[in-house]
Amino acid sequence: MSLLRDLVHVAPSARDHQPALRCAIGVAVPLSVVLLLGRLDLAVFATFGAFAGIYGRNEPHRERLATQLRGGGLMLGVILAAALTGRADVGPWDLVLLTGAVAGIGTFLAGLFRLRPGGSLFHIFVFATIASVPGQPPLWEGLSTAAATAGFATLLGQAGNLWPRHRTPWQRAATYRPTAQHLAALGREAGLYMAAAVLAGSLATALGIGHTYWAMVAATVPLVGQSARARVTRGLQRILGTFAGLLLTALVLLPGLAAWQLVLVIAVAQFSAEMFILRQYALAQAFVTPLALVSTQLAHPTAPAGLLADRALETSIGACVGIALVLALHLRQRARTRRA
Repeated sequence: MSLLRDLVHVAPSARDHQPALRCAIGVAVPLSVVLLLGRLDLAVFATFGAFAGIYGRNEPHRERLATQLRGGGLMLGVILAAALTGRADVGPWDLVLLTGAVAGIGTFLAGLFRLRPGGSLFHIFVFATIASVPGQPPLWEGLSTAAATAGFATLLGQAGNLWPRHRTPWQRAATYRPTAQHLAALGREAGLYMAAAVLAGSLATALGIGHTYWAMVAATVPLVGQSARARVTRGLQRILGTFAGLLLTALVLLPGLAAWQLVLVIAVAQFSAEMFILRQYALAQAFVTPLALVSTQLAHPTAPAGLLADRALETSIGACVGIALVLALHLRQRARTRRA
């Protein structure tokens, strides 16, 4: 009963509509621009550049600016690596290994930069998505689009300074110097993320399912949390939220909406996901799923039924791998404690 209560518990609101609105505008405006220019091949770069806006959501403006510059810079580095990988025409197994490396490096740097959300979930998704895109646009166009979008999202993060009642003191944050112990902990966490991603990706690739990176993303979800119970709950919420989101996605994709309508759906889904991401993870996933799939469909249309099936299978595989890894580590820790 306690596990069921954790699965459906909704935390109180903490003015979530403010960062949610910033994130929605941050992705809607760039996508509208590429749509008007007739360059939907740049849509994924615009979408992923906007991810800079998810960082520092509740920080004071000066700290948020620094956080979003670090987070956006790291995201642009991942986008560059992904675009170069896409041009190298790597095989599926090579892509799994490279994405696993991104999972480890992204986790380490996110921890070193003190980014929230931490981990490498977004970096895995961004890298593998772009690296898998056929017919890449010119490199400078893709990077310019992503950089412009990241810059726009960062500017939106400072929009509160325009209103005195929302303005926060412009104070320098305390200097942070990582200790050797902290660096070692980050290294262990990075290794855990890399192992989860590679295990899930290898299993999905061996089974011959499309979009294997969705399994790799889902495998890292249960790694977030202060206890084994919290991590398992998060993994189960990923599965439940994804299946609910697939129903919403089917209602959007199956009727065959126009491109401008898909952009509107993405903006609404982004807003809704940010509204609940800190309050109820399963509910947030119900909106993250159409956000991810509609974004993919906007840039590179494919059969909706196959897309929905892949998402369901990949998420289930990845979340189960992540949960199994968490339980294995928990049992190992308990055994060590008993021996001590």
